[in-house]
Amino acid sequence: MVRCHLARLMGEHKMKIVDVAKQTGLNRNTVTLLYRETAQRIDLDAIDKLCKLFQCEVGELLEFQQDE
Repeated sequence: MVRCHLARLMGEHKMKIVDVAKQTGLNRNTVTLLYRETAQRIDLDAIDKLCKLFQCEVGELLEFQQDE
């Protein structure tokens, strides 16, 4: 399973979903799905924009965890 740490990053930067959507140009629904970890897929462009916004590596945004 791939975990998305967008909610944690947003909390650390005191940002709301609407803030992330405006600053990245991503659709608000896309940000919401990633925030709630319910997204089924993500474009590389979205990963790029989020990593630039939070000045982080892909591994800080997304993490692979073995299924139990």
